[in-house]
Amino acid sequence: MVATMTVEPGWLLAFALSLSLATAPPPAGEQQVASTAELRAALAKARPGATLLLAPGDYDGFAAREVRGAEGKPVVVRAADAAKPPRFTGGVQLSDCEWLELDGLLFEGIAGNGLNVDDAGSFETPARRIALRRVVVRDCGGKGNDDGIKLSGVAGFEVVDCTVERWGRGGSAIDCVGCRDGVIEGSTFRDVAEGEAATGVQLKGGTRSVIVRRCKFENAGQRAVNLGGSTGREWFRPKPEGFEAKELVVERCTFVGSLSPVAFVGVDGATVRFNTFWMPRKWVARILQETQAPDFVPCRRGEFTDNLVVYRGAEVAVAVNVGAKTEPGSFTFARNYWYCADAPARSRPQLPVAEKDGAGGEDPLLKDPERGDFTPAPKSPAKKQGAHAPEKASK
Repeated sequence: MVATMTVEPGWLLAFALSLSLATAPPPAGEQQVASTAELRAALAKARPGATLLLAPGDYDGFAAREVRGAEGKPVVVRAADAAKPPRFTGGVQLSDCEWLELDGLLFEGIAGNGLNVDDAGSFETPARRIALRRVVVRDCGGKGNDDGIKLSGVAGFEVVDCTVERWGRGGSAIDCVGCRDGVIEGSTFRDVAEGEAATGVQLKGGTRSVIVRRCKFENAGQRAVNLGGSTGREWFRPKPEGFEAKELVVERCTFVGSLSPVAFVGVDGATVRFNTFWMPRKWVARILQETQAPDFVPCRRGEFTDNLVVYRGAEVAVAVNVGAKTEPGSFTFARNYWYCADAPARSRPQLPVAEKDGAGGEDPLLKDPERGDFTPAPKSPAKKQGAHAPEKASK
């Protein structure tokens, strides 16, 4: 059984705001920024507690390194006018930063990755305490492995109330490589229904202790959430430890479409609970092993519990696809509600292991799923499962 993990977002609540362009340590306060050159200069001199308020308009891409806030005194880069977010038309790379928050920024039409946050290649010393709030990344990347947001070697991160729409066809909406102790919450990931990207949220390369919570995935790649993946050994942070990912949780999210909304790939322990899955196109979940090195554990210890799954039998012939060199017998399936819309009598699928207390077969009576309302009606037989189950059900 995967242990319940708590990642508290409280460290963001104490953030203070200040900045000055003076050569001496700047006093507390806010600084208005209206150009890329001003932003570069301000970040280079930013001290703990600084706040940069970006005026509306277009900004070029740039790179910044070692922007350092402190506990309770982050460096904050925020839209001056939330209704008119500053737009970055070139990729932004932030390396080896600590206690840094981006709030209300737009990244749009960028040829490669939209936003990169990394450890500058210093694998033993990760970037720390990075917060992305109300960030929008849209129409970035091309046909290759281009990501909306790329996080490499980041410890203690939050991605909250963000939106990523249409990223590189071979990439991810958010790609986490060697990250830990993070929360992705209240965010939306939206792609196209045909010719979709590879993955939505991907957690690999030694990533551990990350929660994906209360997010919405709309045709968010072939695999909307990739719990693990396939990473070259040289990119693991801090080094390969025998798993692609570990101690992951996906809870209270809504998935619409995708070939497979969830994939367990070389992961050593992941929980998928209290989520709503609406019309997956081929599988509900996959259990795979893509990193074949002998010192890596087989994909194992996954939990799929208390979820609501609505699918069509004409599209989903096999609910859970199991690949070679995995340990499906170590997985747990329990208390899920299954409904096959075009063949209700065949709603309960065959699973890799026997399910405990599974249910289904009757219409779950969701209010208006075609318009995005997946709330169960008062008479729904599936009120205890899915993203809208009472909070006490998950305690």
